[in-house]
Amino acid sequence: MSAAVSAELLDRFTAIVGEKHALRSEADLAPHLIENRGLYHGSSPLLLKPGNVEEVSAIMKLASETGTAVVPQTGNTGLVGGQTPRESKSDIIISLERMNRIRDVDPVANILVADGGAILAEVQKAAEAHGRLFPLSLGSEGSCRIGGNLSTNAGGTAVLAYGNMRQLCLGLEVVLPTGEIWDGLRRLKKDNTGYDLRDLFIGAEGTLGIITGAVLKLFPQPLGRQVAFAGLQSVEDALAFFNLAGSLCGTSLTGFELMPRFGVEITSKHIEGVRDPLESPHPWYVLIDISTSDSAETAERMMNALLEKGFEEGLVQDATIAASVAQQQALWHMRESMSDAQKPEGGSIKHDVSVPVSKIPHFMAEASEAVLAAMPGARICAFGHMGDGNIHYNISQPVGADKAAFIGRWREMNAIVHGLVRAHGGSISAEHGIGQLKRDELASIRSDIEMDLMRRIKHAFDPAGIMNPGKVISVD
Repeated sequence: MSAAVSAELLDRFTAIVGEKHALRSEADLAPHLIENRGLYHGSSPLLLKPGNVEEVSAIMKLASETGTAVVPQTGNTGLVGGQTPRESKSDIIISLERMNRIRDVDPVANILVADGGAILAEVQKAAEAHGRLFPLSLGSEGSCRIGGNLSTNAGGTAVLAYGNMRQLCLGLEVVLPTGEIWDGLRRLKKDNTGYDLRDLFIGAEGTLGIITGAVLKLFPQPLGRQVAFAGLQSVEDALAFFNLAGSLCGTSLTGFELMPRFGVEITSKHIEGVRDPLESPHPWYVLIDISTSDSAETAERMMNALLEKGFEEGLVQDATIAASVAQQQALWHMRESMSDAQKPEGGSIKHDVSVPVSKIPHFMAEASEAVLAAMPGARICAFGHMGDGNIHYNISQPVGADKAAFIGRWREMNAIVHGLVRAHGGSISAEHGIGQLKRDELASIRSDIEMDLMRRIKHAFDPAGIMNPGKVISVD
């Protein structure tokens, strides 16, 4: 809530987790008060690090009794301010970094159970140790955590084949705003017993409860894998090549990423260990990932046939196939570093949007024309998951422009890009969530009945309004 939290109440919260796991100093709190892009700076008198679900429950019971606002935080890698406490308020942060256990791995049932604070990369390693794959892959996987991945319904680079977090989760454990614990850690693929409460919490960005545990789906490790990088003339050619890849590779096509020349240039320039994979420049590039369940030879034959057909049809101008696992990782490192590579170029206005796959060329052309008309000299770095329609339409400031003045036009650029997204039947948030950044815009693009239903759900779970207030929807 907005009122200051008394020292006596802070002591009561601290007693739940112990002095060692309660941060109050300005230096200790500072890293937890800023959003990854620096767009939001919040304030908080206290950060708590519970060690188990019972402590989370006790914290929420006290918060409910005293009307104290809380903000759940896992890896603090979110990009829309959903994990950042409000400015000039007294929100208490609950960090799940101590709750990082892998509780169970069942390779026969292809299931892994993890704490909400488990780091994504550690989940991947635990699955691999049992000969299984957890396919969610993000640039932040070394620091982001499962609770946050679920709360934002994270997508990443493998959605084309495996789906996003909603499709990768079977069950949840959640602490409600009242402190009650919902044990929904079910391991069933089929369970039609009433409302699916799990789906309410996935993508809710911590506004309905705190995800403290999850049952995740695993898959067999692929026996064959091929990664290639191809240069193309246009986005239209990239779309045609994607359709060709889908026809020739079917479910073995696990990644198809689109990148512009500008993105390859700045990534090669600013990211250590990255170089341009092809000898000559091309306007557009695609990164293709093929995984097969039977053998490496099958993957190799499939990739060779795809590229050969791409050359025959005039879609591919040049290409290279990774000759080792290290080269595969290097190609993906280029793609995953593209957002970070924009930082040394100055200010960057970001858009995480999705449009129907067939509309991508039209959207890209129209957005480029509209953005450059409004801001001559802007440098567009539009890249992303072409296979599922998710484009990170980022705009770097013109060379020599004032960064603050450029960032000051964020909402103006949002209106241009998001207007075209809506015209093509797309979404203004494909995988990053709503948070604070898009909260007000959400109310302008969703119907009255949708917003009313969301507010009813919020009020039913959190009538006191203490659960991550100011995020996703406004209930004031």
